[in-house]
Amino acid sequence: MRTLFAKIAGLFRRRALLRDESGATAIEFGLLSFPFFLIVAAILQTSVVFLATQVLESAVHDASRQIRTGQAQQSAATLSDFRQQVCDRLFGLFPNCTGLHLRVVEVTNFQSATVTVPVDPACAQNCLWTSPEIWTPGAGKSVILVQVYYRYPVLIQLGPLGMANLADGNRLLGTATVFQNEPFT
Repeated sequence: MRTLFAKIAGLFRRRALLRDESGATAIEFGLLSFPFFLIVAAILQTSVVFLATQVLESAVHDASRQIRTGQAQQSAATLSDFRQQVCDRLFGLFPNCTGLHLRVVEVTNFQSATVTVPVDPACAQNCLWTSPEIWTPGAGKSVILVQVYYRYPVLIQLGPLGMANLADGNRLLGTATVFQNEPFT
């Protein structure tokens, strides 16, 4: 008789356990928190990359004004001086300003200004720039092409959905501007 009561009591305990929902919220949070925080991290990474791109473009535009007005030529500025001018305007968003790849070249006219990417996108390790840095700020009324590139580190790798566009897991940020120098002497 006791075994019958024990079996019935065990059956009621199992049914009560199946109806118990006290830990459901914790389990649901555990299941949904990982994708939620992954999406938040991806949004933050995307925002930082777009902000860094905009800051780089603005810094190059502002620093190029020294070339356009002839101040860089009159003060005998070098490529490292121009690099420092750009770096001073990056607000700490770029971890290593020596990683900037600069090309300042004089072109014959606006139509002949061609932008070439100075890196092999398939390179996965120890990648070097494929074209040399150039500093030719030109004279008055010269047409100048300024290109600046940087391999920006991507912290959150999401495979094909990630922000990296280089095989080494970085994102190549770049900007170019073409302008005609003012008629300085």
